[in-house]
Amino acid sequence: MIHPEPNKQVQASRRFMLLAVMAAAAGSVAPLAHAQQAPWPGKTVKIIVPYPPGGAVDVATRKMAQKLTEQTGQSFIVENKPGATGTIGASFVAQAQPDGYTLLANDTTYSLLPHIFKKLPFDHATQLVPVSAYLFAPMGLAVNAGSKYKTLAELTAQAKAAPNTVTYGTGGPGTTPHFASEALGIATGVNFMHIPYKGAGEATAGLLSSTIDFQIASTTSLMGNVKGGKLRLLAVSGDKRLAALPDVPTFQEAGVNWRGVVNWTGLWAPQGTPADVTQRLQKEVATAMASDDMKQFAQSTGADARQVGSEDFGRLLKDSTEAWGKVAANTAFEKQ
Repeated sequence: MIHPEPNKQVQASRRFMLLAVMAAAAGSVAPLAHAQQAPWPGKTVKIIVPYPPGGAVDVATRKMAQKLTEQTGQSFIVENKPGATGTIGASFVAQAQPDGYTLLANDTTYSLLPHIFKKLPFDHATQLVPVSAYLFAPMGLAVNAGSKYKTLAELTAQAKAAPNTVTYGTGGPGTTPHFASEALGIATGVNFMHIPYKGAGEATAGLLSSTIDFQIASTTSLMGNVKGGKLRLLAVSGDKRLAALPDVPTFQEAGVNWRGVVNWTGLWAPQGTPADVTQRLQKEVATAMASDDMKQFAQSTGADARQVGSEDFGRLLKDSTEAWGKVAANTAFEKQ
């Protein structure tokens, strides 16, 4: 028998081992590639609410998370990261992996941020991508059900007679309710006293205990206590009365030349999130807002059950940011 030369035996052995390793590697890479191409969402999605529980953003986001979970079969969970007018939570999402598994929920307050802070910990214009806005809710001016103020005219008359004695509460300086209340003061020519709380929910608690005189907030967060007979709305923003509370006038009907603010809730994703992910999310949000239970939820809170996609949301955000700049220029608020 003729035996191969030793070096040829070694070469043949090495070729065999190399082919075996390549085959094994191909077998392990194939599932990995398949996993990377798996459609979103393939695991739990975290939605960051940058405010404490109980406020308008938290309430609306939890309802949306529930619907997205039902529609996709994957869990959408809400995590509260409050502080610094929502910038702590927003910064957290801006620095997150852009894979669609960490999202930001916010409202009109997001468009206020450039007018509140001298410098933000993230790029407000580019680092967070607006994906979808939904649940457009009027803002209402609420007083305690036992308040002596029965009309908006009575409340503003008292504020005019005794400046800085009629108090209002918000979730903190620079929030939408803060600027909206200041805008009302400008429109009526009166000075209210601002009492800031750590969150909108705490401000509502202050109103329920009669610690403050009034609160301007989204009807999404107020409606439960209004329907429960604990709070009373004196006026709502927008051009029409609420179907749920047809006896409550708009601000204009109440004698103020001011339409107020319509508060929207929206979702953002970190810059660089794949287009197919944001497009799928837009589609799911639109499906949710078209559902009967979301329509009923919106109606019960006085909100408009509609959705706008990324492009229109971007324009809405730009217009809102510019509009708040005019309010900021007419208030005594100093950037932080």
